[in-house]
Amino acid sequence: MGKLDGKVAVITGGSAGMGLATAKLFANEGAKVVITGRDQAALDTAAQDIGSGADAVRSDITKIADIELLRAHIEREHGRVDIIFANAGGAQPGMFEYMSEEDFDFTVNTNFKGTYFTVQKLLPLMTSGGSIILNTSTLSTQGRPYVSVYSATKAAIRSLARSLTAELTEKGIRVNAMAPGLIDTDLQRKAGMSDEMIEQTNAQVHAEIPMHRSGTVEEIAKAVLFLASDDSSYVTGIELCVDGGWSHI
Repeated sequence: MGKLDGKVAVITGGSAGMGLATAKLFANEGAKVVITGRDQAALDTAAQDIGSGADAVRSDITKIADIELLRAHIEREHGRVDIIFANAGGAQPGMFEYMSEEDFDFTVNTNFKGTYFTVQKLLPLMTSGGSIILNTSTLSTQGRPYVSVYSATKAAIRSLARSLTAELTEKGIRVNAMAPGLIDTDLQRKAGMSDEMIEQTNAQVHAEIPMHRSGTVEEIAKAVLFLASDDSSYVTGIELCVDGGWSHI
């Protein structure tokens, strides 16, 4: 038997990186997985990779109408939601003094607004025993250059996890945050960093991390599985840092 047998899990940003790795693990553990993202072709490819009848739904979390359509699809096709992994996110890094309103809005809308309303709109489909995992970041507790908006949105999501814990515990729904450190994904490249910049950044950060390496998406997926499953039945309101000790030593 799998740890998620019979569960319906929704993973935003599920076509690549941490979301895709988590979707694969959830499916292997018996869950019916619904993945979302902006690129339908990438979602379809990911669904084939996940197998087990994964459901790929194009949905832009910055658009409330898209989230409402997602809710309607899930209610029609699956009837309920047991697990939400609010994973989708993005950033436009830049120096504070040169940050444009457009780049600010992109990061805030993708990370905080998108996470907030994804959970709000899907919550009516959840019942007692549900688990919500919000993707934050160890950068929310660190002062780093060029990521002021990104870090602020992740701190806001951490705060949201606390507030939702206070509101939803009586409904039997657990809410936790999962904070990745430096993880081997293509997020840096998508944010516009060159290969040389990525290499330099990784070398600098690896020197600061007690384990002296980046984490893998599979390691993130295992942490999310713990928070999603009954293995963490007495865990709510926490932020689980998966960062090789970077933010604690």
